[in-house]
Amino acid sequence: MHYEVLKDVKEMLTAPGQQFELERKNILGNDILNYKHAPPSLREIWLMTAAHGDRDYILYEGERLNYTEAHRQVSSVSAWLFEQDIKTGDRVAIAMRNYPEWMLIYWACVSVGVTVVGMNAWWTPTEMAYGLNDSKPKAIFGDAERLERIIGNGEIEDLPILIGVRLAAAQENVINWSDIISVDRAMPDVAVDPESDACIFYTSGTTGFPKGAQLTQRGCVANVFNLIYATTATAMVTSKVTGEPVPAPEDQPPPIALVTTPLFHVTANNCAAQLITAAGGKIVLMYRWDAGAALKLIEQEKITAMSGVPVMGRELINHPDFHTTDTSSLTAINCGGAQVPPDQVALIEKKSTTARPGTGYGMTETCGIITSVTGDLFVGKPDSVGPAMPNFEVKCVDDDGNAVAQGELGEIWVRGSCIIKGYINRPEATAETITEGWLHTGDIGRIDEDGFIYVMDRKKDMVLRGGENIYCAEVEAGIYHHPSIAEVVVFGVPDERLGEDVGVAIVLKDGHTLTEDELIAHCRERMAKFKIPNHIWFSADPFPRNASGKFLKREVRENVLAGVLQ
Repeated sequence: MHYEVLKDVKEMLTAPGQQFELERKNILGNDILNYKHAPPSLREIWLMTAAHGDRDYILYEGERLNYTEAHRQVSSVSAWLFEQDIKTGDRVAIAMRNYPEWMLIYWACVSVGVTVVGMNAWWTPTEMAYGLNDSKPKAIFGDAERLERIIGNGEIEDLPILIGVRLAAAQENVINWSDIISVDRAMPDVAVDPESDACIFYTSGTTGFPKGAQLTQRGCVANVFNLIYATTATAMVTSKVTGEPVPAPEDQPPPIALVTTPLFHVTANNCAAQLITAAGGKIVLMYRWDAGAALKLIEQEKITAMSGVPVMGRELINHPDFHTTDTSSLTAINCGGAQVPPDQVALIEKKSTTARPGTGYGMTETCGIITSVTGDLFVGKPDSVGPAMPNFEVKCVDDDGNAVAQGELGEIWVRGSCIIKGYINRPEATAETITEGWLHTGDIGRIDEDGFIYVMDRKKDMVLRGGENIYCAEVEAGIYHHPSIAEVVVFGVPDERLGEDVGVAIVLKDGHTLTEDELIAHCRERMAKFKIPNHIWFSADPFPRNASGKFLKREVRENVLAGVLQ
């Protein structure tokens, strides 16, 4: 019954004249579904939030920043960028942990058409150099730890302007953030092209090098609309089923969200922070994830929704303090970035009297969510990731790109106004990933009769560790640098806490020796910590190969996990 109601609600909300009315529009040369009434850029969304005045915007470690002060700083930074001849169409990198300044810099840039380059805060100096050489930003905003990996890094071709955030002491040739925001400036009055790059977020590739995905202004705005639609549709379905009216907007308190994942990912930035900002709510950030500390924040700040990867939701509800902490304000525990185990859906329902489970399926390449589901709709289909948002067309295809019948497995392809423009400096990768506007997700799944999507497996060679995408080829490439290595196969190992962890099977060169500790030390020099294998096996025999000479990786993985090395 609920699923038929959902279809009716979708028709109502997307009908002509309604907020989520759809249109066909030529976007980047393709006929794409688009929200007719969406603002053209993120600039308009940010400027609208000035009306929230002294309402709390960001809380971090006891620090509070309201909307009025946030707007003052954002305007000052955007104008300062123009003073440095960093203008619309240029790029600025952000390299820091989840400080409030991350979001302020983001809004300052996107509001004047400057592209944000989100640097993975876990990257090593070599990875930092690669990202900077690839994106060529005119400035970098970084904290002390990230600046240490950048300053003096001989692998960086051209060092841009450096701005230090939360530095303990002044540094030579580094501009201090506080000096920039100490001067009041008016935001430049510019028009921002909907098809321009809002940000570049890096996503690992099967070639062993990360790819810079170009998230457009239109795509990011459409994602915000998708999130608002999902919230609105769920409320309407509940109202129609229960008979209780949907509260008027003025009767609903502003949302307060605990954002626990890195802001250089779409999960935290596009799907949590941008939605809460658009709604005039409060974003609560943490120095690092800790379930006990999160519970205290939920009680103290009356948090209404938590956003994180599934393992965080599990740790929260399983924490010994969960039942002695006042979590009555919590209405949603939203988990994304990885598949939510069905048992966790039931666990949230059982342990929390107010919070409902929620999830979504999305990618960097879709500027955020493709699907969203929560509450009774999720409980009814806990192994699903929900229905696609209205501006997406979805199909499952075979290896030749032909659509399969409903309910049959195939690679999930999606098309809509949230799809990225492509990958910077990677025309071949763009062509392989996007066909006539259709994004090849690399995920194998099926679609049921209600339009709900089930992600069954991954076509890509990837490990999904606690919400972080780790491509096996990238880890293998780093390990192969060791002189003792003859053959390497990297794969995912099931992990109760993280979903998957990184495993590696290795064949050494004749006459060579290598210990696990030595291999880990080697990896630390070449890759971020989350990519380093935690499960290591050594094989005395070469790995099996197919007719073309490629390793039979699935066979290797199955043998290793079964305790048999051929």
